[in-house]
Amino acid sequence: MLPTDWTEHRRAGDRELLGWVRPVGEGWVAVDRLGRDLTGVVDWMEAEEALEAHGIAWLSGLWQLPATDGSRLRVRVVEVRADAVVVATDDLGSVDAPQVRHVLPFPAPKDLVPFAGDAHTLDAGLFGRH
Repeated sequence: MLPTDWTEHRRAGDRELLGWVRPVGEGWVAVDRLGRDLTGVVDWMEAEEALEAHGIAWLSGLWQLPATDGSRLRVRVVEVRADAVVVATDDLGSVDAPQVRHVLPFPAPKDLVPFAGDAHTLDAGLFGRH
């Protein structure tokens, strides 16, 4: 669950949640939607500006997650909640491929990282099809 001292920061206009600002000593840290620190300790305005600049479009990209067999799963973030981050396997966006969802803790684990392969191919040797 979210710590009670985190303050939501929402985008002007559509009020979409961009992240949070959390207190650290005499300053503030911007926290992105995955619950990861976006800045070091800065002043309040810098934290808000960092969240505005970062946005949320980056969430829609491809991500990778280690599988239990040592392969890497190619995934997309499908839901971010205060208690979990949900990702689903991605097979080049195929609508008929089985999709497996993985519920991760919030904040997201550090091994959920942006996809580091060729986004236009699936290499069965590198990426498990789960």
